[in-house]
Amino acid sequence: MVTTFTPDIEASLAQQSIELPSWAFGNSGTRFKVFATPGTPRDPYEKIADAGQVHKHTGLAPSVALHIPWDLVDSFADLRKHAEDHGVRLGTINSNTFQDDDYKFGALTHEDDRIRRKAVDHHLACIDVMDATGSRDLKIWLAEGSNYPGQNDLRARQDRLADSLRTIYDRLGDDQRLVLEYKFFEPAFYHTDVPDWGTSYVQVAALGDKAMVCLDTGHHAPGTNIEFIVMQLLRLGKLGSFDFNSRFYADDDLIVGAADPFQLFRILDQVIRGGGLNNPDVAFMLDQCHNLEAKIPGQIRSVLNVQEMTARALLVDRPALAAAQSANDVLGANAVLMDAFYTDVRPALAAWRESRGLPADPMAAYAASGYQQQIEADRVGGTQAGWGA
Repeated sequence: MVTTFTPDIEASLAQQSIELPSWAFGNSGTRFKVFATPGTPRDPYEKIADAGQVHKHTGLAPSVALHIPWDLVDSFADLRKHAEDHGVRLGTINSNTFQDDDYKFGALTHEDDRIRRKAVDHHLACIDVMDATGSRDLKIWLAEGSNYPGQNDLRARQDRLADSLRTIYDRLGDDQRLVLEYKFFEPAFYHTDVPDWGTSYVQVAALGDKAMVCLDTGHHAPGTNIEFIVMQLLRLGKLGSFDFNSRFYADDDLIVGAADPFQLFRILDQVIRGGGLNNPDVAFMLDQCHNLEAKIPGQIRSVLNVQEMTARALLVDRPALAAAQSANDVLGANAVLMDAFYTDVRPALAAWRESRGLPADPMAAYAASGYQQQIEADRVGGTQAGWGA
């Protein structure tokens, strides 16, 4: 058990920020049934207000990602001010080319020039939103691929994707980035157009310095060594962002660290080793769906899980680890890592929060705040989220 942190660890913890997804505050979840919950936001403004509660109680979540068109409003200048009034700012803009009938057989990869142009124009409109919100990143996830061998020309689809991404990339401002997410399957089952980090890397490397890879921790096949991918992308200077969540089977989008806390620790260990912690070029974000649990406490729990595993990873004795590795001391090196992982940092984190004017137990503080009861009483018929909205 650690009772206090070193000044260096305290400084690292003080800088940490984890972006929240607006859609996690609405009704969303499994592919079978989305259960409505009391107090669900009725519009993007209420989603922002809920996000402000997470930051108020944790000090960890100063920005909120938007999803277009789910979060379209008449005035993004007003939404931007609304966010600032609630102590947060608007962050990553996420595009959506998976809920339109035109995109049944692809969007940025479609054979039909008209449909492909429609998908490109949607992304250009997202960049217009970025201009209005002050957002830096345009994040693209593509639900594109095929279900059967021979259904499509795989190489032609990659060529069309490269061409579409080039058009979008060329519209970016000097301080804006394109971040390409990958996912090894779903909804396409034979092939996916961006199935892995290598494909994403190849596409963004061809675009230029303002194009990066997004790593979603739930988007890998079972048994994948995700921390190795983290290391490699950091080594290549192309890890643009994380989407933190947790999976037992596939893209479960559960609270990060729920399925495998040790995996989260190992990932953050490599982030620290590779210079990615509190690096402005590597954005931390959640991408989760809360189908059973309350939305705001779910987000609070997730950011706290990331913070706890970050604190544990910061405790790794790096000189001792390097010495053991150089000596090929297999068990010694493993023991250094495991000592840090098994350290209970919760009391030290509670004391550290109190020293910064934050509640020692953010979950309990939120429960006692009355905010949940207030929104459940005030909001009727809220469905704002995305899936099926």
